[in-house]
Amino acid sequence: MAPNGFLDDARQIAPPRALRIDFDDGSFALRSPVALRPYARCVGEWLERWARETPDAIALAERDDSGEGWRRLDYRALRQAVGAVAQGLLDLGVPAGRPVVILSDNAIDHAVLMLATLHIGRTACSLSSAYSRMAKDPARLHGMLRALDPALVYASDARLYGAALDGLSLDAARVFSRHADTVPGALSFERLLQTPETPAVMQAFEAILPDDHAKYLLTSGSTGRPKVVINTHRMLCANQQMMAQTWRFLDDEKPVLVDWLPWSHTFGGNHNLHMVLCHGGALYIDEGRPAPGLIEKTLRNLREVRPTLLFNVPRGFDMLLPFLEADDALAAEVMSRLRLAFYAAAALAPSTWQRLEAVARRVRPGQSLWLTTSWGATETSPAITSAHWRLDGAGCIGAPLPGLELKFVPNGDKLEMRVKGVSVFPGYRNAPRETAEAFDDEGYYRIGDAGYLADPARPERGVMFHGRVAEDFKLASGTWVSVGTLRVDLVSRLAPLVQDIVVTGHDRSEIGLLVFASPQAATQPREALHAALLGVMRALRDAGAGSSQSPVRALVLGAPPDIDAGEITDKGYINQRAVLTRRAAEVERLHADADDPEVVRLT
Repeated sequence: MAPNGFLDDARQIAPPRALRIDFDDGSFALRSPVALRPYARCVGEWLERWARETPDAIALAERDDSGEGWRRLDYRALRQAVGAVAQGLLDLGVPAGRPVVILSDNAIDHAVLMLATLHIGRTACSLSSAYSRMAKDPARLHGMLRALDPALVYASDARLYGAALDGLSLDAARVFSRHADTVPGALSFERLLQTPETPAVMQAFEAILPDDHAKYLLTSGSTGRPKVVINTHRMLCANQQMMAQTWRFLDDEKPVLVDWLPWSHTFGGNHNLHMVLCHGGALYIDEGRPAPGLIEKTLRNLREVRPTLLFNVPRGFDMLLPFLEADDALAAEVMSRLRLAFYAAAALAPSTWQRLEAVARRVRPGQSLWLTTSWGATETSPAITSAHWRLDGAGCIGAPLPGLELKFVPNGDKLEMRVKGVSVFPGYRNAPRETAEAFDDEGYYRIGDAGYLADPARPERGVMFHGRVAEDFKLASGTWVSVGTLRVDLVSRLAPLVQDIVVTGHDRSEIGLLVFASPQAATQPREALHAALLGVMRALRDAGAGSSQSPVRALVLGAPPDIDAGEITDKGYINQRAVLTRRAAEVERLHADADDPEVVRLT
């Protein structure tokens, strides 16, 4: 258990440091004064190391078929499985130019295939299962697969995923862990696992270069059709070294995670999974999710495993809290070994922060819970900054990690953030125009987010997140509305009745709100949420909030955000642009002059 002085111990956490460089055009940059130390040549070097040094240590675990126990794989067994499947891929003639695509959720077989692909210098691409298992129309999946041109497509169960591939003409091997015999020509994953490894695997492994493609990850598509982001071995390995130099305790304490975050996204697949592999830790694959009926599975897993690091998105913490607040024994077990609770980016509501701290104080006397965050993107593999010090609340995203430079460029009344460094991607696959547009003339990646210094005189105090540059809009009066700032404030004020909010009002005279109610709100009369909305809008007006931060009308939406339509990602984030586009009729209804009993208005 971490001592009270954990964050003040430079042997365990790097002290915050940052250098500011000012430019003549009014822009400036931040960088760490600490040099990035050498890092692994390729992802497979982590597995080779731990299979040699700690072969009996647990690497991966998942619930067994009974649902009561765990299927565990130690590093020796993981390396053996990776070697066998890697040989199977070589025997199938999988070429370097065509990826291995994985359609299904996190699982040990998924991890083994992904790592085997990387171990022989081939490229892996995990796609969200929403495109195949949950989507009503497989057209989007088919378009992605045609663009990716995979050599092999894998899914866990042919009965769950096979139908999504029907009607698709694809020159690719099809592999399933279960019921492969129901798909003509498909292979069983077990057949790959039984392949005897030959020296060809290590010959291919030794030939891997740091800039070889390791993974393809698809962006969420918030600006149109998804783009295929190239992640190289250099990017992935360098980013873990950056984190290791910052979270120094990882050198001595192998991380133990219970994690549901999908490997089709950079948070779960790069940041979390790779942190475990880099440091020889253990990842217990969580079959739960931050959703009704599934969050209970997460709680069971957390209680049994007692992780040392807890990674989640804000919605995940919001759904865990009622259970932790109601059961001190449960909360004490879940938090007993926690070094930290890590939330994605800057979206944690102040109310969630305060509730987490309150639970920790109650069940961990004398031990506060370190709440921290990072900021990055799929294109940066992912971490750019780390908040490796005590924070008073959400909003600060930390300071740049070693090896990266963060530039702040005036853009309207905001500072647009851009990044350059060893873990930034080389470009989008087969998309030269989009790649050129992603970088400025000096080679900085245009991430699209805005930020500012928490203390201009002390850059080591970090960067405050200031929303997406493209999300913000002007009212008809010409006043800018900071969507990210307003949304987080409103969701916090309206907790626990509201799941999320989309801010409207582009080129209109007033700010409106499209409201997604929470499951808790469904148990109460509609008037309760309407009254809460009216109360918050009135409070903002009476406190003197200007037109840019004072909504005057709201509409509670009847249908939840639709993942198939791109309204929400697997990580639980609302895609503001997609919601506004898809629900244009509701936006018009919200801002209409006619009386509407469903529109809550501040008069």
